[in-house]
Amino acid sequence: MIKQIIVAALGLGMLSSCGIYSKYEEVKTVDQNIFGEISLDTTDTVSIADLTWKQFFTDPQLQQLIQRALENNVDIKTAQLRVKEAETSLKTSKLSFLPGFYFSPNGSITKLFYEDYGNPSSQTYSIPITCEWQIDLFGSLRNQKRKNKAAFEQMNDVKQTVETQIIATTATLYYTLCMLDRQLEIAHQTESTWAKTVESARALKDAGLTNAAGVYQMEATYFQIQTTVLELEQSLNSTENQLSLLLAQTPKTESRSSLESFQVPENIKTGLPLKILSKRPDVRSAQHQLEAAFYDVNAARSAMYPNLTLSGSAGFTNNAGGMVFNPGKIFMSAAASLVQPLFANGGLRANLKVSKAEYEIASLNFSNTLLKAGVEVNDALDLCQKSQAKAELYSKQVESLQQAFDATSLLMEHGNTTYLEVLTARQSLLSAELSQAANKFQEISGLIQLYSALGGGSSQN
Repeated sequence: MIKQIIVAALGLGMLSSCGIYSKYEEVKTVDQNIFGEISLDTTDTVSIADLTWKQFFTDPQLQQLIQRALENNVDIKTAQLRVKEAETSLKTSKLSFLPGFYFSPNGSITKLFYEDYGNPSSQTYSIPITCEWQIDLFGSLRNQKRKNKAAFEQMNDVKQTVETQIIATTATLYYTLCMLDRQLEIAHQTESTWAKTVESARALKDAGLTNAAGVYQMEATYFQIQTTVLELEQSLNSTENQLSLLLAQTPKTESRSSLESFQVPENIKTGLPLKILSKRPDVRSAQHQLEAAFYDVNAARSAMYPNLTLSGSAGFTNNAGGMVFNPGKIFMSAAASLVQPLFANGGLRANLKVSKAEYEIASLNFSNTLLKAGVEVNDALDLCQKSQAKAELYSKQVESLQQAFDATSLLMEHGNTTYLEVLTARQSLLSAELSQAANKFQEISGLIQLYSALGGGSSQN
């Protein structure tokens, strides 16, 4: 009988497979240049994403901060728990291919009260071990296992995405603090220099070589510089608090080096476009999400086919009655059941439609992730290129404005120029120096963004 049921199930399966056994094929190419007009050197064979974060960020103090962030950050710990959940689901789906054994002993006592009081009671017992084994004829278990495997890989990629974001954010906050340190140093130097300029202006006024209006203007500018110092100190404190939150600790000041300490790795390359995409954990995550949706559609199709289950039991019993300690008899039984869904209120077909819709959504999400990757790489490359081009111009501007300020200050002391020229020269110099420090940070920030956009920063690198 069991043999006949199996043969009948196989016969039904041969009618149509409907894709329930098909295997997902990864999407490896795109139909458009997602990197925009910025071209990448196709001769490069090594990507900066191949560097570990310790190779890319060589500052020892920054390395310590990143390590602490990876160990303590709440988002990373949450992602790690998600990975464990997905791993457990995958193990469960693998074990579903094996038969299940159950131990269910039972016993009973029966006494007929209308009989003679001396009639002994009837005691029976059964000590069986039962077994159930679902035969995966139509890929239901197989598709579920593949779906859970894709979900497990996706959770790993999500964890790596979080790690990359944490590394990039930590580095960005660190060099933001370095930039603010440099700007605060410039502001303090300007404050000190301008205090001497105000004293000189007052001395010239007392000597009758300039008027009171010039002195008041100088003093107003001096107070403005002091305000800039306070604003920079406030920005420093706010940024330090953000870094402490990222490190999951109470607010404190972390030791750091200078803005100029950042060293760009030698022979830095961007890598091939396809390699760029394969390195990004968010792209891999979207790919695995699409894979899981694919197998979910297969599983929904499999649910429409017969479900074959083999079952059996074996054990000891004395079901003929008598004393419970009487020798039992060995018994065995076997059965097979074939369940073919015929009408389930449209639920199975509705579930298939939902699964197909989820697959289309995952496909759109994957395409959007690719486009987002192209935009991020484009933005990071452009920021790096423009910041590097502006760096030399800022150096020349600061040098020229420093000479202009020195010259106008000397002329004012000898009465050959007005306070307005000195005031203008000092303000222009301060603005240029602050902008130079900000541009240096933008250059570093661009490299950090590029490293992250190319898929670098993962702890598995």
